[in-house]
Amino acid sequence: MKVMNTFIFNWRNLILSVFLLLIGLLNCGVQGADDKSQNNVVVDKKTDEVLRGALRWLASKQLPNGAWGLSGDEAAHKVAMSSYAIMAFLSCGHLPGEGEYGKTVAAGVQYLLDQIQPDGIIGNRNDGQYMYSHGLATIALGEIYGQTKSQVIKPKLERLVRLIISSQSREGGWRYRPISQDADISVTVLQVVALRSAKNAGLSIPQQTLDNAVKYVKKCYDQRSGGFSYQPGGSPGFARTSAAIYSLQVCGLYDDLMVQKGSEYLIKSIEKGEIREWFTYGHFYAAPAQYMIGGEIWKKWYEKVKAILLEDVKAEKDIYYWEPKRDRGRDVGPTYCTSIFVSVLAIPYHYIPLYQR
Repeated sequence: MKVMNTFIFNWRNLILSVFLLLIGLLNCGVQGADDKSQNNVVVDKKTDEVLRGALRWLASKQLPNGAWGLSGDEAAHKVAMSSYAIMAFLSCGHLPGEGEYGKTVAAGVQYLLDQIQPDGIIGNRNDGQYMYSHGLATIALGEIYGQTKSQVIKPKLERLVRLIISSQSREGGWRYRPISQDADISVTVLQVVALRSAKNAGLSIPQQTLDNAVKYVKKCYDQRSGGFSYQPGGSPGFARTSAAIYSLQVCGLYDDLMVQKGSEYLIKSIEKGEIREWFTYGHFYAAPAQYMIGGEIWKKWYEKVKAILLEDVKAEKDIYYWEPKRDRGRDVGPTYCTSIFVSVLAIPYHYIPLYQR
């Protein structure tokens, strides 16, 4: 009887073990099907070579005062170009005073700091659209302050942030100048991302400011297409949708239905080859947005965009750069394109805290 009881006890344990194993396997299957991991994409050898060459090109184009912007639109918007270039170096792991390009990044940061005026305005206040540059500079300095805690950067970053908060419109968005009258999606998103970067770095940001911004972004959603418009009630577009869903994500709405539909809108756009306007600008947001979605969506998106960018890149021995070949919006220049495309291709390095969920 004792032997029989032992046999029954062991048999029951075996059944229970098998049952638990099956439950575990089923759970693994569910997790695998809904995998949000961002680690399923790596930078391959060819892409790494291009990124290294592109950083060489960017470093060679830096002006003596630390800025970027040699001619045309780039020269007229040095704060924006310098911010994009700094983000490119950050995306590859180069901080001020650290890494191969530590001096390059430090000089660029000093240029931005030197442009910040006592009232928080950065750059040329006669530029009718300077809140674009303002947002970009705040993002770049926010990311650097978050990783360095530089007490030189902090007080000037706080000035930039105060101006953003004070110039939010009653609708919840922002416009070209720091005057709280109306808003559009492109300027709004830059300020939202800038505030999130500053908040991640430890600065105090009113939650109500972010909540009101989210409300405005959601007003620009086009339910029929799943895309987002420039202003509420307008027509949707690739760059607008990229910017919108990324801004919702940095505010914590990673799994919001509008984010999911917006991601699908972007995928349809690239599959149909419909990205004709603002190609470069749109990808500045689309890549981190799809990256934060992760899984197969991110993997397929990265491979598709990588193929396009490696096809377009210009090579001169070990130097690589991009020209605005695909842009049918504003034709800015090679510093602009090279900086943004480096930031896109380098996302799998995981160096930018703002891009992490």
